[in-house]
Amino acid sequence: MSEGCTNCGRKGGCDARKHEMFAALDGALARLYPTRRWDQRDDAAAFEGGVPAVEGQAIAALASARLGAAAVHRPGAASETCDYVYLLCVGRMPALAELREEASHPGGLAALRDALADGPITDVYLRVALSTVAGFAAVQEVRLSGQLDAGAVVLTETARAGVFEPALLRRMQLLVAVLAERNVRHLDFGDIAEAPAGFDPGSYADEYGGAPAIANYLFYPQPPAGVTTTTLT
Repeated sequence: MSEGCTNCGRKGGCDARKHEMFAALDGALARLYPTRRWDQRDDAAAFEGGVPAVEGQAIAALASARLGAAAVHRPGAASETCDYVYLLCVGRMPALAELREEASHPGGLAALRDALADGPITDVYLRVALSTVAGFAAVQEVRLSGQLDAGAVVLTETARAGVFEPALLRRMQLLVAVLAERNVRHLDFGDIAEAPAGFDPGSYADEYGGAPAIANYLFYPQPPAGVTTTTLT
């Protein structure tokens, strides 16, 4: 089951919302990529065009209160045009996502090692990508696993292209309501998983393979569904 449409009896309202979403997407892509080429983003147009870090932190705090769950704000990598909020859905406290952030500070890795001393841990999150180049958000279901390997901490993050577990959908609805309250437009992942029509992928295939999806133009360059492994020593 995905986060897509169901036969809820409100098709007219849904169609109107979709029309507004696609119009906003088209406008953002035209502003950010006037040449319609992947590797020719207009950085001047992108400047201050997205969700600032302070707003992302406010969204994390509000989502935590509304969902009754731990929330962790995580800045995106240098290659990404988004920051993240991780909402813990399945797991114990302290959450692995929280311990991962603490591990970047002096002495913080010890707490992560202690948490994994009794064996591997796997948490399930709703991960919100908050674009730093446009006022958009997209939500994915991710699993974050940690284990010790010869004294090193190995963290594996597995992302799915959307939200599929039925048990997460109610939380997903609450999260989307939080985004709307903060005036950040939520994009259904199924609508941004394909390449935009008429765009030139440029050098994307050389770096990542295939063609960039709409999500790659707005949030991050890597394929939306994938596995990332990090080793901390």
